[in-house]
Amino acid sequence: MSDTRKVIIDGTEFEVEIEGEGTTFSATVEGRTFEIQIPDAAPVVKKKRSAGGKKKKSGTVTSSIPGKIVTVEVKQGDEVTEGQVVLILEAMKMQNEVQAPVTGTVISVNISEGDAIEANIPLLVIEPAVTDEDSE
Repeated sequence: MSDTRKVIIDGTEFEVEIEGEGTTFSATVEGRTFEIQIPDAAPVVKKKRSAGGKKKKSGTVTSSIPGKIVTVEVKQGDEVTEGQVVLILEAMKMQNEVQAPVTGTVISVNISEGDAIEANIPLLVIEPAVTDEDSE
């Protein structure tokens, strides 16, 4: 493995070429090569970024664009599953299916078919179902 890095030593910046694996490395700085040993060096493993794993999702359904409500597929009290189509919105001459962001119960429907809506207003609200993960 070979890598070139910029390092700052006592306020002076150097370009260093580093080669090696495990606990032994060689570093070349301005033509001089130094042997470096790091006795307890473990291989560097890049951390994977989480996509928000346990972040709670909102049950509020909104649209990021204004449009006209074509159909409302659910009513108050209906049980929905995450990804289920809850309404169809016409925007820019296209019909867009709007899906439930969470599994749960529809607790309010704030729109009707034919309504013209603005962007980012609550169209309907779903109360998320309680899961085993939530009770931990």
